[in-house]
Order: sequence, then structure tokens, then C-alpha cells
Amino acid sequence: MYGCQQNLISPDKDLKAVLEFLCTEASKLINCGVYYSRQLFFKTGTIPSRANLHKVLGTENQNIHYKAFYSDTAQQILTTVAESFKSYLGLLTGIKEGTVTQHPKLPGYRQGGLALVTFTGRSVKLKDGMLRFPLGKKVKAWFGMDSFYLTMPSNLEHSSIREYRILPRNGCFYLEVIYQKEVIQSNVNPGAALMIDHGMDNWITCVSNVGTSFIVDGRHLKSINQGYNKRVATLMSGKSNGFWSKRLERLTENRNRTMRDAVNKAARKVVNHCLANKIGTVVFGWNKGQKDSLNLGAKTNQKFVQFPTSRLKDRISQLCQQYGIKFVETEESYTSKSSFVDLDELPTFGAKPEGWKSSGARIKRGLYRTAKEWLINADCNGCANIGRKVATILGLDLSGVGRGELSAPVRLKLWSCESPRL
Repeated sequence: MYGCQQNLISPDKDLKAVLEFLCTEASKLINCGVYYSRQLFFKTGTIPSRANLHKVLGTENQNIHYKAFYSDTAQQILTTVAESFKSYLGLLTGIKEGTVTQHPKLPGYRQGGLALVTFTGRSVKLKDGMLRFPLGKKVKAWFGMDSFYLTMPSNLEHSSIREYRILPRNGCFYLEVIYQKEVIQSNVNPGAALMIDHGMDNWITCVSNVGTSFIVDGRHLKSINQGYNKRVATLMSGKSNGFWSKRLERLTENRNRTMRDAVNKAARKVVNHCLANKIGTVVFGWNKGQKDSLNLGAKTNQKFVQFPTSRLKDRISQLCQQYGIKFVETEESYTSKSSFVDLDELPTFGAKPEGWKSSGARIKRGLYRTAKEWLINADCNGCANIGRKVATILGLDLSGVGRGELSAPVRLKLWSCESPRL
């Protein structure tokens, strides 16, 4: 399997000029590839293959932006263009088959700016502890330089790295490294499962069938987003549409870094808990497209949509794959309304039986009353019902989910070293 690591580049004046030049040329080369692909599609109804796109812009037409890069790098940039048009045709096929509902748009042009630059692992050499990135022949003729150097990440082996990416973002440059890593065979039990429900104040609520439960607090994250929105609104007040500044760049970049750190911290808490309790299955409740059709009011919509929960789900999935833990995603319709204790029926969205009614009810925020008059945590009730959605398919025994786990989950601060009790 492969991992991804981002390292902030702190360039001097000369290196920053080189990086800006490369990312600008990448944007122009992408537009050249898009132009050729669009014209071919309009005239023939077909799209170019990767090899054809490389040939037309490289060896045949000697495109000036193509020659600014090392050949492998230019081909990687054009490959992304070919893949975007291939995805467009795939979506059109999905519309005919009824699997896609929204009509896709033909890939368009970049409006200037800086674009991602990708170097293959075989192109970059390690020299005296520094990574040597080759440049094109035209750059050598224009500027008298054939390469530039960046520091090798100290925690990785050069032989394990498969791809290097120069990533421009909000006035900063990152070296994104794709590297190969081994799967760790952990001592876990596939029959032990952790069910996860997501929200806002309780970012993720987790209940297992081995007698544990905990909540990763999301209130700090919500506060950070709220402060960011207020600051952006103040800076953009009275400005024209599309206004942007270096101050907004710095503010946005700091906020995005905090979100990425939060995702990693929360995912690590989940996986560490699984390893400590030998839990071999993670079940994540997720309704696809839920943020697109959300209707909870303007303020609540903004708070919910800004939570990076999708990235958290993907990160948990990646860590589960790394440690040999099975990750299952399931729809979560009616899991909050139904009572787990009373084994209410769990219909899927759009297939609710006529006259269906839950035996329990949420009496206030965070509190659920069952038909047996038990008062339990509402999110823990939803977690347990998420497990019921897939219990038969996965062969899970949920008898280990008790009243104590449903009533008193441990609350964990996002940026703390505390762990749920074992």
C-alpha cells in the first residue's frame, strides 16, 4: 500500500522563483492539453489517450510549455488531463445507465494561477542528502540551470518513494511524497467491531461490542471554523466579488493546516483504540451526498459542511488498511430515531414501511429515552444501530453493547493525549 506525506518548503528567493515558474508552466501545459482534447471531442466525439496526448504536444508539435519540463514530468501533467476526459466519458455512460444523476461538465480551462507539478520516483536522484529535481532543456537554455534541490525527508527511505509532487497552496509550496509502506499484521479479532457515528459537537461517537465507548469532541473544531468565518467576513466586507489578499491566504492556510491535523489526531485515536482492544472491524455510518442536500438552516449548514468528516472517514479507512483492520461503510438512515435497546426495525431511506414508528424518542439534545424508560446517549444509540445495519452480513454479535456503554461514553478532547479507558 502507499502513504502520502506533505512537507512545507521554505524556499529562498531563487528557489521560490523556480517553483513559481514550474507551477505556472504546468498550468499553461494543462490548458494546452485541455484545448486539444476539447477540439478533438467536438469534431470526432472521441478523446485522446495518454500516449496520443504526450505525442501530439511533445514529439510532434514541440510545445514550448512541454519542453520546460523533464519529459517524465510533462507526461505526468498531461496524464491528469487525459484521465479527466476519460472520467467525463465514464460519467456520461453512468447517466445512460442510470447510475449517475447529475449531468457532468466537459473539463474546462484553468484561469491562470499555479498548478501541481509531479515528478516520478525514477526522475529524482538523491545526492549528498538532497533531492535533485531535473528540469527541461529549454529551461537550461533560458536560465542556465538543469535542476534544483530540496531536502530529503528524514523519516523516509529514498528507495520507497514512488512520486514527488510540488504542491502550491495559499502562497506556500509543499513537497508531497507518495511512498510505499508495508501492511502491519495486527493481533485483532474480526468479530470485535467498533461502530462510528459522526456529527458536530460530538464529531465522532464510537461504540464497540467489547464493552467500550467514547466521543471525540468537535466543539473546539467548530469554534475554529466559526472564528475563521468571522475573520474572513470582516476582511471581505465592502470588497468586490472575487477579492483575495495575502492576509486571506495566510488565514485560510492556517485554518486548513489545523483541519488536517484534526483529521490525523481523530483517526489515530480511533485506530489506537482498536489495536488496544483487539477490534478487527470498523463500521462507519455515512450517507453519500448528505452534504449536498442538507437543509438544516443556513448557519447549521455552514457549520456542518465545513467539518472535514469525509476526509476523516478516508483517513480512518487508510489506517485500518495499514493495520489489517476491516473497514465497512454503511448508510445510516433512521439510526438516530430507532431504539437499539428495543430492537426497532431499521428501514432504509425511501423504503420506510407505512405506519412505521420508533418505540423510543430523543427527548432533548444528546439524550434518548427508550421504551423501557432507559435514558441513554442519543449518539451512542445511533452508533449501535449502525452496527445493526450490517450485523447479519458481517456476522457481528452485538450482545456486548450494554447500558453502561450507551449511557456514559468517555469524552476525549481532540488535541490531547488522553485515551478512552480500556
